[in-house]
Amino acid sequence: MTGGRIFAIGDIHGCYDRMRNLLDRLPYDPATDFLVFLGDYIDRGHQARQVIDLLCRLMAESDRVIALLGNHEHLLLEYHRTADQALVPFLRQMGIEDFLEEYGSPNLNGLRDLSFLPPAHRQFFHALRPYWETDRYFFAHAGFVPGEPLAGQRTEDFCETRDLFLADSSDYGKRVIFGHTPFELPFVTPNKIGIDTGAAYGNLLTAVELPALKFYHA
Repeated sequence: MTGGRIFAIGDIHGCYDRMRNLLDRLPYDPATDFLVFLGDYIDRGHQARQVIDLLCRLMAESDRVIALLGNHEHLLLEYHRTADQALVPFLRQMGIEDFLEEYGSPNLNGLRDLSFLPPAHRQFFHALRPYWETDRYFFAHAGFVPGEPLAGQRTEDFCETRDLFLADSSDYGKRVIFGHTPFELPFVTPNKIGIDTGAAYGNLLTAVELPALKFYHA
């Protein structure tokens, strides 16, 4: 990474209008700045297809746009990979049927080959990263398991960890920027910044500008 600011955006969950409004408020310069999305683009909201369309366009326009894997996308991809029926209750609990309905897919069978997705959207899901880091910051959807080497972490650790990570006050050498756990206001400690402020539940969608530590909401 060389120069520029970083703008990180929390869990969108199909809230396209909030996403669009938030992006309009950011003083983001695609030529010099990085734009990092922390995962959970789908489920709960009813505009996930529009969210993914916009993400695909942004990523096609600049290699400084980073999209990370959230636990909702991870679960979808795990079912696609394994067809494990034990995952179905969790998919339904997360709201996957609303997501399928947006694409005109009548049932969960479409998840087995993702054939209901346009090719660009399939490519988007498969290209999602578990984490991204710079010399000063580490970005992951949920964080990671404290005390475990990075190489030993599982994909689900970056997507699903919560209590141990939130309670840990260790100096990681880099500040961790994460979503996943909703807070009423951004969660800021010396070693981490949480920016899921519950857009899926009718609250604000939040972005943070780094290194200025300035927050934006929509």
